[in-house]
Amino acid sequence: MEYEAVIGLETHVQLKTKSKMWCGCANQYGAEPNTNVCPVCLGLPGVLPVPNEEALRLTVLTGYLLNCEIPRFAKFDRKSYFYPDMPKNYQITQYDKPSTANGFVEFEFTGAGSINGLSRVRITRAHLEEDVGKSTHFDRHSGLDFNRAGVPLMEIVSEPDITSADMAYEYLNALKEILVQGAVSDCDMEKGQVRCDVNVSVRPKGTKELGAKIEIKNMNSFSGVRRALDYEIPRQIEAVQRGEKLIQSTRRWDDVAGMTEQMRTKEDAHDYRYFPDPDLMPSAPDDSWIASVKSRVVELPLARKRRLMRDYQLPAGDAEVFKGNVELGNFFEDIAGPAKNSKAVANWVINNLQAKLGELNEREKAEQGGMGLEVADMKISSLADLKFQPAGLLELVNLVEAKAISNAAAQQVFAEMFDTGKAPAVIVQEKGLAQVSDTGAIEKFCDEAIAANPNPVADYKAGKVAALNSLKGQVMKLSKGKANPALVGEILERKLKV
Repeated sequence: MEYEAVIGLETHVQLKTKSKMWCGCANQYGAEPNTNVCPVCLGLPGVLPVPNEEALRLTVLTGYLLNCEIPRFAKFDRKSYFYPDMPKNYQITQYDKPSTANGFVEFEFTGAGSINGLSRVRITRAHLEEDVGKSTHFDRHSGLDFNRAGVPLMEIVSEPDITSADMAYEYLNALKEILVQGAVSDCDMEKGQVRCDVNVSVRPKGTKELGAKIEIKNMNSFSGVRRALDYEIPRQIEAVQRGEKLIQSTRRWDDVAGMTEQMRTKEDAHDYRYFPDPDLMPSAPDDSWIASVKSRVVELPLARKRRLMRDYQLPAGDAEVFKGNVELGNFFEDIAGPAKNSKAVANWVINNLQAKLGELNEREKAEQGGMGLEVADMKISSLADLKFQPAGLLELVNLVEAKAISNAAAQQVFAEMFDTGKAPAVIVQEKGLAQVSDTGAIEKFCDEAIAANPNPVADYKAGKVAALNSLKGQVMKLSKGKANPALVGEILERKLKV
C-alpha cells in the first residue's frame, strides 16, 4: 500500500516592536540576561498587562498580507501550563476568537495540487500571543533568562495542505519573504525570531481520514524542518507497515544524530484549560483603525516578481533576485524606467553592485569577527552606505550602451565609483578611458597588428576563423584597451579579405 504525508505548520514569529507585549520593557536581542524585565513580564502578583497596540496592528497587517479575514471582535485567553521559562504559569494568547482567520499563501512550487507551477497553503489563523523566556542547559544545572518573556509573538497556523518536506521548505521561505517585506518581523533565525512546530501524519494514498498527528517541536531553521520531515515521514510509514499503531505525541529533532525522539504524548486543547483573560478587554477595531492598518499593506513578493518580468522583460532569475531583496529591487526600479535597456541595468545591479557589496560584507565580517564581535552585532554595509546615487549607475550603463567606453573600462569606472562616489563621466575623463571609435585611428592599430603577427594572419586566411581573436587582442593591447572591439573586428575582417 502506498502512503502519503499530511503536514501542517505552526510558525512562531517575533514581531518588530520596540517594547514587549504587555509592558514597557525593551524588545531587544542580546542584552545581559534578566535586564529587560519588570514585575509584569516576570508575572509578579498584583500587576496588570497593557496591550501593545503596534503588535495588534502588525497582526492584522499580517492578516491582510496572508489574504485573511479580519474579524471585528477578538479576545485574549489564558493557556495554562507549567514550565520554568513561563513565569506566570500561563501564556496569554488567542484561542477561539483570533485577530485573523481563513487566509492562504501562494508560492512557486511544482507538486501535487499545483497549478502552473504555483501551490497554495491555506492559513487557519494568525493569532497574537507572548513569547516565553529562554532556558540554557549546562552540565549540572540550567539557567533562565526572562528577557524574551512577554515579547510579542505571532503564531501562524496552516491547514494540513503540505505534502512533502520540499513543499514545507518552500512555504516557509515564501512566508518569511512576505513578513520581512511587510515589515512585520525581521525573521532573523540567528536571533530566534522565527521558530516552527511541525505537525505530520501519514495515511493510505487516496483516503481522507487523517492519521495520528505527530508534532516535532521548536524547529529553529527551515532546512532543519526539511531534514526532520525527510526522516519522520519514512519512519511513520515503516511503522504503520509493520502494523504499529501510532499515537498522537510530541517529538524533538536531533540534528546531529539526524533523527527524531519522542518527548511525550501530546496534550489536547482541553488540557490547557483555556479561558478568557480577565485582565484584558476584547479587541474591537473600528473602521478608521482598520483603514490605517490596511494602508501599510505592501506588494507581495510573488506579485512583484511577476510585475518585474512583465514590465521590464526580465528573465525569471533576475526577477527572483529582486523579489527576495527588496532594497536591491528598489534600486533597480529607480533607474530601470528611464533606461533604454532595463536588462543591462539588471545585469549591473546583480552582477556588479550586489557582488561588490557581498565581497565587502565578507571582508567586514572577517575583520569584525577577528575583533570578537558576534554576527548579530556586526555592522554590515548595505545600499544605504553607497557613495553614489542610483542615477550614477544608470549613467555608467548608458555610456556602455552608447559604446562611449568598453566593458573592461566600465569595470574600472564602477570600482572607482564604488570607492569614491565620483560621476562616471568624470572618472572616464580623469583616467582617459573613453573608447576609441575613430575609424582612422583603429585602422592604424590594425595595420600594425597585421604587420607584426604574420602567423595568425596566415592562419586566418587559411580558414582558421579563431585566429582573428588573437589579432583583436593585439589591437586592443596597442590601443591600451580603448579601441571599440566591434569596430576592430569589422576592420580586421575587411583588411584580411583583401
